Amino acid sequence: MKRYLTEFIGTFFLVLTVCLTAPTGNPLAPLAIGASLMIMVYMGGHISGGHYNPAVSLAAAIRGALPMGQLVPYWIVQLLGAVVAALAARYALGKPFACAPGAGVGAGQALLVEFLFTFALCLVVLNVATAKKTEGNSYYGLAIGFTIVVAAFSGGGISGGAFNPAVGLGPILVNALTAGGSFADLWLYVVGPLLGGVVAALVFKLQEAGE
Repeated sequence: MKRYLTEFIGTFFLVLTVCLTAPTGNPLAPLAIGASLMIMVYMGGHISGGHYNPAVSLAAAIRGALPMGQLVPYWIVQLLGAVVAALAARYALGKPFACAPGAGVGAGQALLVEFLFTFALCLVVLNVATAKKTEGNSYYGLAIGFTIVVAAFSGGGISGGAFNPAVGLGPILVNALTAGGSFADLWLYVVGPLLGGVVAALVFKLQEAGE
């Protein structure tokens, strides 16, 4: 139970930060989002692995760092945390927020960005938080958090900057149910990140081959 509670809390604060900072247009929003992830990873990494992202959990399960029987429960609590965070942000702001590709950005472009940076995130997580050679390090939270800082600064304006199915689904669901928003972009934030997680796990296995 403590693992699932930790994943709920970490995902909640990550998605809450996204929903409260992204609509402001503050140029430092990516830094706040990456810092939120970093803080939550340090908070719960020793308990649940500090995933807060269904794509990361999938990569960890394929790698063998998360029992397959826990994968769906992880996904459920992560998505619940995202929905509750999106509802809290909607109340705080008085309006909902949902990820969406930038103006004039095609679906293929957004999908590519979501895939690439989620791949990078998952590969970093596997190497700094699950590899034997980096076991016990103190920098894992920084590495993971700053991967999202780089991703958000580089690709956020193109894809909408979810890099996480929970970040995509929670706000889009709340926006659709409370403000008549569309589900049209949801698949981008599910397919791209999950595919990135799968490929990252396979690449990690190649990196670790023979170790």
